[in-house]
Amino acid sequence: MITNTELSKYGNQYPNQIIEFKQDNDKIYFTTQNGVILQITVLRDSAIRFRYATEHAFEPDFSYAISEDVNTGYNELEVLDEKSKYVVQTSKVRVHISKVNLKTYITTLEDMVIIEDESGFHWEENFDYGGNIVKMSKVTQSGESYYGMGDKSSHSNLKGKRVNNWATDSYAYGKDQEPLYKSIPFYIGLQNDMAYGIFFDNSFSTYFDFAHEKRNVTSFWADGGEMNYYFFYGPKISQVVEAYTNLTGVPELPPLWALGFHQSKWSYYPEKKVKKIANTFRELKIPCDAIYLDIDYMEGFRCFTWNNRRFPDPKKMIDELYEDGFKTVTMIDPGIKIDRDYWVYQEAMEKGYFCRRADGPHFKGKVWPGECKFPDFTNPEVREWWGGLYKEMIAEMGVHGVWNDMNEPAIMEVPTKTANLDVRHDYDGNPCSHRKAHNIYGMQMVRATYDGIKKFSFPKRPFVLTRAAYSGTQRYASTWTGDNVATWEHLWIANVQMQRMCMSGYSFVGSDIGGFAEQPNGELFARWIQLGIFHPFCRVHSSGDHGDQEPWSFGDEVTNIVRKYIELRYQLLPYLYTMFYRYVKDGLPMLQSLVYYDQEDSQTHFRTDEFLFGEQILVCPVQEPNAKGRRMYIPRGKWYNYWTEEVVDGGIEKWVSADIDKIPLFVKEGAMIPKYPVQQYVGEKKIEELKIDVYFKEGVETSVVYEDQQEGYDYKKGRFSLRRFRLRGKDTELIMQQFKDGSYTTPYENIKMQFHGLPFKINKIEFNNEFVDLDHVQFDGKNSITVSKDFTEIHIFGE
Repeated sequence: MITNTELSKYGNQYPNQIIEFKQDNDKIYFTTQNGVILQITVLRDSAIRFRYATEHAFEPDFSYAISEDVNTGYNELEVLDEKSKYVVQTSKVRVHISKVNLKTYITTLEDMVIIEDESGFHWEENFDYGGNIVKMSKVTQSGESYYGMGDKSSHSNLKGKRVNNWATDSYAYGKDQEPLYKSIPFYIGLQNDMAYGIFFDNSFSTYFDFAHEKRNVTSFWADGGEMNYYFFYGPKISQVVEAYTNLTGVPELPPLWALGFHQSKWSYYPEKKVKKIANTFRELKIPCDAIYLDIDYMEGFRCFTWNNRRFPDPKKMIDELYEDGFKTVTMIDPGIKIDRDYWVYQEAMEKGYFCRRADGPHFKGKVWPGECKFPDFTNPEVREWWGGLYKEMIAEMGVHGVWNDMNEPAIMEVPTKTANLDVRHDYDGNPCSHRKAHNIYGMQMVRATYDGIKKFSFPKRPFVLTRAAYSGTQRYASTWTGDNVATWEHLWIANVQMQRMCMSGYSFVGSDIGGFAEQPNGELFARWIQLGIFHPFCRVHSSGDHGDQEPWSFGDEVTNIVRKYIELRYQLLPYLYTMFYRYVKDGLPMLQSLVYYDQEDSQTHFRTDEFLFGEQILVCPVQEPNAKGRRMYIPRGKWYNYWTEEVVDGGIEKWVSADIDKIPLFVKEGAMIPKYPVQQYVGEKKIEELKIDVYFKEGVETSVVYEDQQEGYDYKKGRFSLRRFRLRGKDTELIMQQFKDGSYTTPYENIKMQFHGLPFKINKIEFNNEFVDLDHVQFDGKNSITVSKDFTEIHIFGE
């Protein structure tokens, strides 16, 4: 990695004085004497794009990251021409642009500095490849913290760190290792309780220095392309994340089974082994919704083929697994084996779909099948062809989901681990080298996969999983954090990575529970399951080199613990599904770091372990062996210990008991947590009653429950059920109001409410403004009632 100090040796160039200014609606242009143009685009009052050109010319304006559904529009835009600067003002911020050197700084309307250029934009010519190395440096404010950047395996607060975005096959990566599988060049700055975000939309290799080289400078740069970044102002972190997520997009709702428990290994074969795994889940009554087939199901690792010795009748097996509640997920890699008798290879050769080197020959690389060629997924014609290849697998054989692996792309036996930099790509009509296309290659592969599977799965929703990703890939696929290791350190890494990914707009994420490389002991596996069931994507996956890694592989005690937590996952499915709905609708991260939850509390700025599952459940994994508990920070407010129902006043660090069968778990006071009965798989049982755990609060709290048919697209036509609850507690009263939306009729008629922490004994109940006998609501004499799902208001009186 080239350092800033080293770069300065080669003659950085800087903008000089502005000689021309013009405005075209939401776009404002400033041109300097030495040919730099700064284009400022106001997307929203608090979202502004900065784009720099040299030699008076911009590159074609194209990005894979930006969602077609992005919301734009502002309330106010005014450009002021002052003596030494121009000021672009919206209803939220002011952008100050120096007339002397084009440096900028952004303030609130009260003139508080949010972010300011240090050296600002500068560049140097790249003599090896042509074009420019483009750079931006900002002032690091006193006490400033930094978050985001996707799957980085570092402390959640990136202050003092340097990172590199270059999608890389990083087998058995370690803490602080760079680079990793994903390129998400987005960070959040927090200073003086003001949060802002920077998204550097550049698909070349990018670098970020968060006050690492110089403690008062934060900088980012790229090996090519434009200096093109988006600024988002909060002042809340939640507002920044929402704005970035809106810009880069969200997925559709997944089928509910995709949020269940998944089991995978490299590899389950032959068919007899797959069925044995499935049968054992059902015999031991451990819920599971999906079994994965790794590369060994293929014939010689050729994608879109089956090894008929190992799987003589794949359709029959898939159908039989489905009858028992299991969905089959298969792996597909990008490398296509060079084999003239292989139909996929033949088609791609005939149509000219493989990537070529600069001088014309096809690019070749060794992967699992041996020598392979690679489709150019940046060509829309190739993407359409690739999506069509899934027809037999999905529409005819009945596979339920696809897992795209090795799509960085990973290449074996070469020092770079990936394709040559001179490989050429179409880039949707903007031809380029692999230097520019590398970070989006896996994204475009999974985009093609998603489009194909969506077509052939219809009317059901697709499920796709990817390893490599660039900003915006969340629109197409879930993801996991790659080839981790069965160590306690990696349990810590997984926890931080999930929080970071969710804060980076990518919530449908998980880790290989238990570790991919090496073998966990029973204690580590149990602790990882306890954490993993609180991650949006929940899958055990292992290399299989060191032994089995199924829930029953570590003895009866661990099996019982694992079952208990997977059952809890299935009970919480309506809560988790509601979290996903909020993510899709509002850009709300499914997991919240403590700093996201309460940025005003400086104690949260460096916390890594604790996080919010949704908005109302606090989780803190045990990350050390032989532990009987741990110290954790309880954020401000009042929280119920899930296991003991003790109410804790937050804003403190405290010891929490957690033997091997417990994970520290707290519920926010006032929360109404929906639960389903335990099922062995989604859809096994008709949901005959919704249970809601109600946690008393003196004051007001709101909760939401979203439900629909669990797969399919009727929800887009209004066929969903959205229940908004408002709870108000007093000394001897509890009032719960329900506001409903949507036309979906849930299969249950009643809601059972289980009360926690009531400070009084229930004496009488008013149901929809009429007093009713306690028998009418099936009062159990203690703390539960059962009522019609259609209630408007329940008023509970105590003695």
